[in-house]
Amino acid sequence: MQTITLKTQADQDGLITLAIPTDLAGREIEIVLVMHPLDSEPVDEMGYPLGYFEETYGMFAGDPIERDQPLYPDVRDEIQ
Repeated sequence: MQTITLKTQADQDGLITLAIPTDLAGREIEIVLVMHPLDSEPVDEMGYPLGYFEETYGMFAGDPIERDQPLYPDVRDEIQ
């Protein structure tokens, strides 16, 4: 397995064309492509945008979510 890291820029239509020379002529090849924009906002170690929890914590404090009780509670067999 070979890992190749490239940086390129998409054209006006959002297309990227890759031409990668290999020594694997005539062989079947599996390619895994991971695209990550370099100008995206920074994230923490878990992948959340920096400050996400500080900005969203307590958003429903003034309007709490209420869960209505079911009309007919679950009827379960007694444990013997």
